Amino acid sequence: MSHSYVDQYFSEAIAILEQIDRKQIEAMIQKLLAIREQGGRLFFLGVGGSAANCTHAVNDFRKLARMEVYTPVDNVAELTARTNDEGWSTVFVEWLKGSHLNHKDAVFVLSVGGGNKEKNVSANIVHALEYAVQQKAAILGIVGRDGGFTARVANACVIVPTVNPANVTPHSEGFQGVIWHLIVSDPRMLQVSNKWESLTK
Repeated sequence: MSHSYVDQYFSEAIAILEQIDRKQIEAMIQKLLAIREQGGRLFFLGVGGSAANCTHAVNDFRKLARMEVYTPVDNVAELTARTNDEGWSTVFVEWLKGSHLNHKDAVFVLSVGGGNKEKNVSANIVHALEYAVQQKAAILGIVGRDGGFTARVANACVIVPTVNPANVTPHSEGFQGVIWHLIVSDPRMLQVSNKWESLTK
């Protein structure tokens, strides 16, 4: 039984790779190059497993692409203080206000559903994106399902195709990593070689 599930999971992953919108990935690369060129900053937002991916992505874009990149989920003290004092739904938007988000910057969402205010799912992402729109910051995303609010307001957004509704979360979060690693390792983005690759030159 477990062997058949392994085959199924890999088959689903192959199907996703075949269906991903490559034009949206290219659009994200072009937007990120422009942001770096104009001295803008990049802010990653996500919750749950996507929050952990945000931390990893911040490392990669800072170290390898030499961009100024942050995520509020790296500051547990501030995140929990804002949750306690103001409520979970406002933590990201208030953090962006404190960071003086502006038109040179971009907000990059990693999320399974992309946020849905009506259903009160990842409302903190929705509030942050509404503020990003007001500030005329760029919005990027790698999301699952139908893309939610992120897909509706993004300048560029990759929606991880749903090939099996029972595996939306693992595929969405897994392919966040595939896609941001693709972007940051693109020769146009890469400024510093990874350690192992540099040793083989």
